[in-house]
Amino acid sequence: MSAVDETNVEKGRVADKALGENALFGMGNPLLDISAVVDKDFLDKYGLKPNDQILAEDKHKAMFDEIAKKSKVEYHAGGSTQNSVKIAQWMIQKPHKVATFFGCIGSDRFGEILKQKAEEAHVDAHYYQQTDEPTGTCAACITGDNRSLVANLAAANCYDKEKHLDLESNWDLVEKARVYYIAGFFLTVSPESILKVAKHASENNKIFGLNLSAPFISQFFKDDMMEVMPYVDILFGNETEAATFAREQGFEETGDIAAIARWAQALPKVNQRRPRTVVFTQGRDDTVATVGEKVTMFPVLDIDQNDIVDTNGAGDAFVGGFLSELVQERPLEECIRAGHYAANVIIRRAGCTFPEKPNFR
Repeated sequence: MSAVDETNVEKGRVADKALGENALFGMGNPLLDISAVVDKDFLDKYGLKPNDQILAEDKHKAMFDEIAKKSKVEYHAGGSTQNSVKIAQWMIQKPHKVATFFGCIGSDRFGEILKQKAEEAHVDAHYYQQTDEPTGTCAACITGDNRSLVANLAAANCYDKEKHLDLESNWDLVEKARVYYIAGFFLTVSPESILKVAKHASENNKIFGLNLSAPFISQFFKDDMMEVMPYVDILFGNETEAATFAREQGFEETGDIAAIARWAQALPKVNQRRPRTVVFTQGRDDTVATVGEKVTMFPVLDIDQNDIVDTNGAGDAFVGGFLSELVQERPLEECIRAGHYAANVIIRRAGCTFPEKPNFR
C-alpha cells in the first residue's frame, strides 16, 4: 500500500472526505510574476535572450519596474510551491482557502499586488513581511512566441522561522493541515522550517510531499535534502532531476527511471505506517510512480505540439492537480490523472494561468 492509498482506509474513512479550510499546506518562495510584451531593444538593453530562464543580476534590477510600466502588463501569484497550491485550489474550486501558503515578501507595492493575487486565487496566504529586501519577482519578457524569464528571489530568501512559522497563530494553521507540500527550492532558504513541518507530518501520520525541483538542489544542497528525506511520504520530480539525485547519492542505474523510483522509494523512512510514494514525470512520456513495491507507468494526455504555448509551469501544475485529489483522499491513479489534466491545461496557456473553472470530471 502506498502513502497515497493508505489515506483511503486509515481509521475506516472513505475517499471524498469533506474538505475544510487549510487542509493543504504549502511553504516556499513567493514570486510576483510580471508578464508583458517587449521588443528586441528591451531584450538587448538588459542582455536577455528571447527564450531563456535566468536569475536576476544587478544589471537587471531596474528592469522589473520598467516592465511593470508596460501598457499590457499582467500580474500573477507565482513561485513553484505557490503555483502548485494555487492550481490545487483551482481544481478543488470550493470551499475556498483549502490551500494555505507561507513565504516571505517585502513591504512594497509588488507585495501588496501579490497578496491581492493570492486572494483572487482563493489561497489562504500568510506572508512574512520584512523591509530588508523587496518582494521577489519573475519578469516574463514576451517577444512573439518566445518568453525570456528573469527571476529575482529577493525577499523570498529572507523567510525567518522564528518570526513566522514558530508563531502560535501560524503554527495552528500548520496543525490544521493533513497534506503538506514544499518544493526543494525552499531548501536554499529555510531547511529548518521544512524539517519542523516534515517532522510534524510524520509524527501525526499525515502526508508530507517534497519536490526535487531542479538538478542544482540535489547537487549543492544534498545534505539538507537527505536530512528531510526520511520524513518524505511523496517524492516528486522529473526525469532529469531524478537522474541527478540518484547520481549524487551514488546510485549507479541513473539511466533507468523505474529503477531510480524503486531505489528512492526504499530510502530510509521514519513513519513506517505510510510507505513512500515516488512520482517522476517525463514530459510527453509516461509518468513513473511506485505503487507499493511495484513501478507503474501512467500515460500522459495526448496534445498536438502546435497547441503547446508554454511548458514552464507544467511541473508545478502536475503537482497541483495531484494535490487536489490527494487532499480529498482519492487513490493514486486519480491523483496522477488530475496531475496530467492540470499540466495539459497549463501548457496551452502563457504562464502558470488557467481558465475560470476546470473541466476534469
